[in-house]
Amino acid sequence: MAGERRKKKRRVREKDWDHRHEDAFTHDLRRHRRTDTAISDAAPAPDIPEDFEPNGLVISHSKKWAFVQWDGREDLCRISEYLLERGATILAPGDRVLVEALDGEPWVRAVAPRSSKLSRPGGEHARVSEQIFAANIDVLVVVAAAAKPAFKPGLVDRYLIAAEVGGVVPILCINKMDLVEKEAPELEAYRELGIQVIATSCETGEGLDDLRKALRGKLCVFAGHSGVGKSSLLNSLQPELDLETREVSEATQRGKHTTSAARLYELDDGLRIIDTPGIRQLGLWGVSPEEVAFYFPEIAEQAAACKFRDCTHTHEPDCAVRQAVDDAQIPRLRFESFLRIRESLHEALGR
Repeated sequence: MAGERRKKKRRVREKDWDHRHEDAFTHDLRRHRRTDTAISDAAPAPDIPEDFEPNGLVISHSKKWAFVQWDGREDLCRISEYLLERGATILAPGDRVLVEALDGEPWVRAVAPRSSKLSRPGGEHARVSEQIFAANIDVLVVVAAAAKPAFKPGLVDRYLIAAEVGGVVPILCINKMDLVEKEAPELEAYRELGIQVIATSCETGEGLDDLRKALRGKLCVFAGHSGVGKSSLLNSLQPELDLETREVSEATQRGKHTTSAARLYELDDGLRIIDTPGIRQLGLWGVSPEEVAFYFPEIAEQAAACKFRDCTHTHEPDCAVRQAVDDAQIPRLRFESFLRIRESLHEALGR
């Protein structure tokens, strides 16, 4: 009838937890938005000993819900409101947790202490000051691209600091080697620091066996810029995953986010890998501007010869660090990265 408003056709989104877990989370959170503001009477305050035995592993999470591997299956569990944030993310992929069924519904009731973590400061409007995006991991694989987008050491250096702060062993993976004739000369500086560098190509298969060997039997996390090929690497290591990937923009040379939430994947050959969303800049948690030099071993070594004990290596006279840069004993790119990180932490303190 003319003038009547046409009813919108209601669309139902199919829930696919294996390949579209982010959509499943969004759907469930909307459906339960009212009910998850108060804990059920069936969930009394837990009386759980500190040395409890975890029975679950967090695969992925969103706010008050988490996918947890427990009792031989993967379940969508509610997170007990008695788990306080205490300034940090409540759960992260890799967390070992205690799951209990209450009225037939699984609840995450407790989180075991973390042996390691990767984190960054929470955003301006975040509810937590420390955002933890992976826990209890053995290896951080910093994925960078040989081209498209171009290799940028700044983010790599930030991840190396985050790995040391969190107690994680870093590996540098240079992907898309099929796009270049030879690797970037800057990589030699990382090898001299004792960091394992693995060159890979998802197109030719180069380095994939080396990567698989380095990660076997360990809990690992893939991190890096958008568009460097983290999801493509996972697909190459386990084709059945069939994760969505996108091309890098020719105009901006930047990748688009295809991974919207960190998630743990169990692969063949004992590989367990947490895939994380790509980022353009990584804030550093728990590091002051004055401490940055200690996370650059080549700078810390030369700093002992500076004239002033509190030398910042930015302007002071008789600075052994700046002299070492001029003498090519310290790679200039690494020194410039040190200066940028130091300045960014000063700006963060000002904000």
